[in-house]
Amino acid sequence: MTTPSFRSSLKSVIRGRLSNFWITSILISLFLVLGFASTAISQSSPPQPQSSALICEQQLNPQIDTILNRPQFKRFRWGISLKTLSQNRELYHRDAEHYFIPASTVKLMTTAAALSQLSSNYRIPTSIYGDAKGNLYIVGRGDPSLTTTQLKDLAEQLKNQGITQVNQLIADQGYFPGFAVHPNWEWEDIQAGYGAPVNSLILNQNSLDLILSPQRINQPLKVTWVSPQQGKGWQIRNNTITVSKNQREFVEIGRDLTQPIIDVSGQLRVGSEPEPVYAAVVEPTKNFIQEFRQILEMQGIRVLKTSIVSNYQYSDPELARVESPPLAELIQTTNLDSNNIFAEALLRILGVQQPSLDAVETGLTAMQTILTRLGVDPEGYRLVDGSGLSRHNLVSPEALTQVLVGMANSPQFEIYQKSLSVAGETGTLKRRFQNTTAAGIVSAKTGTLTGISALAGYINPPNYQPLVFSILVNHSNLSTAELRQAIDQIVILLSQLKGC
Repeated sequence: MTTPSFRSSLKSVIRGRLSNFWITSILISLFLVLGFASTAISQSSPPQPQSSALICEQQLNPQIDTILNRPQFKRFRWGISLKTLSQNRELYHRDAEHYFIPASTVKLMTTAAALSQLSSNYRIPTSIYGDAKGNLYIVGRGDPSLTTTQLKDLAEQLKNQGITQVNQLIADQGYFPGFAVHPNWEWEDIQAGYGAPVNSLILNQNSLDLILSPQRINQPLKVTWVSPQQGKGWQIRNNTITVSKNQREFVEIGRDLTQPIIDVSGQLRVGSEPEPVYAAVVEPTKNFIQEFRQILEMQGIRVLKTSIVSNYQYSDPELARVESPPLAELIQTTNLDSNNIFAEALLRILGVQQPSLDAVETGLTAMQTILTRLGVDPEGYRLVDGSGLSRHNLVSPEALTQVLVGMANSPQFEIYQKSLSVAGETGTLKRRFQNTTAAGIVSAKTGTLTGISALAGYINPPNYQPLVFSILVNHSNLSTAELRQAIDQIVILLSQLKGC
């Protein structure tokens, strides 16, 4: 299960279905499953105070070794690759050529490939076609940014053309062939909003959005649907409580697989900010078409029937169209927010450029070709997804620094670097490195799974030349905060380098 990077990125989960096949298999073996996943709400601890004195290159290796050789780390696997950016000269390495589970640093590879292959102005369209029988076909192409606002835009376009009735509203879900839910993702992950299914018609990131709000001490938390429409048909069993300010915070959310019931338990402190929680939509295409039907009817367009098809061969005129923001903005969301559904959609978009039965497989093949052109050794990684959520991904620290160097030499470098979190300022690094010598000079991508922590990116030490680095920790039993503290101490050392 993934670990949250800070409170506002709390990952809550809800038990849901993979597909009829998976549910049938599970129900045969279990008959009835009721599960819960617990997420503690925590904040990253700042690095322990360390000297801000400048250090020479010769002092770097022993100081990094001192950190890695601490007794509490003796059973862990550390992988580090540190190089100068301009000369690609190695300053430090530890098992840099070995495979590690990379977590979300995989997004560095996915976004590099997408930006290299597609224009930074590339936009993902969603179209509506009509036929002579009064039917409308909505054709999605995997836009992960599409929300209810864009559906209202489509409905208004149709209304402005005088359409008042639709005999059949047909959703085409065939643009991304293959599974919407990755078969290698873990059971608790696929129920959470960060592990939502990825299909051709994505709406509101295919998540069910709830807000948990503290009340008076000893009162249950108030549970509110962000979109009241999503709550129709769901029952919520609320076993939460508001606690005093000195008690810990956590929530547990589960779903009964046989009934539309969400169980919420846990506690938040009195006076604390409301907590957003997210769960994966179970049937994303059905959710999409139901929501669009309601929006059309609110616009005065009556819909007699709905259906779902795959691979509609459209030759009829396009009646309405919306587009995603440009790719440059999509990769910012992917990397800054570490958004899995955006990363997986970009992978599949690369894959549909070639005919196949599985957009993920062809996407990964396309990624390998693109990354090889950037100078990344194809033997340095083995990927199964585009987000890093799968523990089947294997990447060497060296492969990550090769990606970073390749993109630094690319005409797309400015856009790429802008998509990364800045230490102490933005994205998943906003609460890390504050009031340290690394603040503001590190642009990097984080990665976190249980027992795994990673950071890879660029650093511009004020008294030294620009560097690229990748640091990965695997097989840990320590908390995420403890792992990040050690990683951050290494990066702070890099910020203190000087020419000697």
